[in-house]
Formats: sequence, structure tokens, C-alpha cells
Amino acid sequence: MKSPQHVPVLLEEVLEYLNVRPGGVVVDATLGLAGHSSEIAKRLGGKGKLIGFDRDPEAMEKAKARLEVLRAELGDEMPEVVFEPRAFSEASSLIEPGSLDGLLADFGVSSLQLDEAHRGFSFRTDGPLDMRMDTRSGETAEQVVNQEDENELADLIYEFGEERRSRRIARAIVRARPITTTAELARIVSAEAPPMKGEKIHPATRTFQALRIRVNNELGEIQSLLKSAGSLLKPGGRLVLISFHSLEDRLVKDAFKAAKDAKVFEVLTKKPVVAAEQEQMRNPRSRSAKMRAAEKI
Repeated sequence: MKSPQHVPVLLEEVLEYLNVRPGGVVVDATLGLAGHSSEIAKRLGGKGKLIGFDRDPEAMEKAKARLEVLRAELGDEMPEVVFEPRAFSEASSLIEPGSLDGLLADFGVSSLQLDEAHRGFSFRTDGPLDMRMDTRSGETAEQVVNQEDENELADLIYEFGEERRSRRIARAIVRARPITTTAELARIVSAEAPPMKGEKIHPATRTFQALRIRVNNELGEIQSLLKSAGSLLKPGGRLVLISFHSLEDRLVKDAFKAAKDAKVFEVLTKKPVVAAEQEQMRNPRSRSAKMRAAEKI
């Protein structure tokens, strides 16, 4: 099986805004394959502490292996690392209030999830309709596609995928049931809702996004993190969040505005930070990334 090529998005910008200092305590709420965390660890040093959350057991195992290699390189300069194999919404019950110098979350789907066909996240490779970040429990995309009634299916494709042709797509899905693979679903959606004039994305993109968000309760997870972040950070602590679509970015933007008005945070990014042209060419997945940062007052 091909090993996924993992390139952390907006790495230099993350490190700049997170302002990692030796001896600090930083949470990577979306550890993934430890791309960001590897560089954070180098800056924390031997007296620092890194806490990594990830509910994906495959990603967690690969992150542990990568950070063990880094430990061998850094020796005594490697910070203490705590692995939390769970959703980041649980951070508030596990971390002492006011103890963090930094908190990073990259809300994008990881390379591992997209590139491994058996995970069912992508229509570019055929695989089972799973889409669960935590493969140990929960409803799969196959269950949602085959068990939701037509109206509920249309609503979730419209709300979470921002897909205007959601009614037509839902009707086509219901007619074609049972659907068990990513390629099958992509064919059904593409036949019913072909690319619109000038549109560059695959016609199934929004439907797959909607199902993934629903299966993993992604927006609910983000809302939980946004509610607890202020209480977990020390004064001067930094919150850095990377979004990949408008629903995520809207939640972050609105939360930052409310926190600024309440004098909880100073917002450090007037506009979202986006990847430079060179990074976009090198890593196409960075094109839709938007980073916002704030500092606890």
C-alpha cells in the first residue's frame, strides 16, 4: 500500500503565530501525521510539553512512530509528549484550565485519510463508504447514504455541502440504493449533477464533504473546541486554527469576533492567512486553507 505523502499546511505561518517558546506547553488538537507537531517539538525543547489529540487510531500510530524518530534525533532536547487518542472536543475535561501556551487545530482531512482507499474519504480511489475518522465506533457514510430518508439526505447535502442541487442528488441516491462504494456514489452524483460551467471541482466534492462532516460531527467538534479554548490558554497564550471550507471558517471567524468583543482574545489576523503561491504549487491541498490566530488577553 502506498505510503501517504504528508505535507503540513502553512507550517511557517503556524510556527510564527503560535510563537512557540522553549519550556512551553502546546496542544496539537489534530495531530494527524505529526507534521506540525514535529516542528513544534523542536522549539519546545527538553523542558517543554506537547499534547497531541487525534481520534483516528491509524494516524495516532503513525504520529507516535514519527515522533519517536524525532526523539532519537533530539535526545534530551525532546519535550515530554502526551498522546490523547480521542476527539479534541474532550480537551476541556483533560487539560488544566489556564495551563496552555499554545493550541493548534488543523481542521483539514489528513493525507492518510484521503490517500488510503479503504478509509472511504475520497472519490478518486474506489473503496468502502466509511469516512469515519475514528474507525472504532460510530455510523459510517454507507449507513447514512442507505438509511436516511430522501428529505434528510437532501438537507444534509445542502447544509454541510452547500450543494444547490441537493434535492436532485438525494433523489438519485435513494433510487440507486444500496450504494456501498465511493466510486458508485461518485458516479451517481456526477450523472445527476454534472459540472457547472466554469466549475473546477469534481461534481461529487460537495456531497462527499457533507457526508464526512455528518459522519464525524465535525462542526460540533469545532464548536466545542472554540468554547473551551479561552479557558485552557494562559494570558498571552496563542490559538491558531486552520479551516478548509466556508462552514469551518465562519465558525472560527464568528467565535473570534465574539471573544474579541468580550475582551477574552486579541485577534492577530485581520484577514485569514492563506498559502503563498509557491506552497500552493508544491501542495495543492493548501489552496483552500485559511488560518486565523488570536492571543488570550
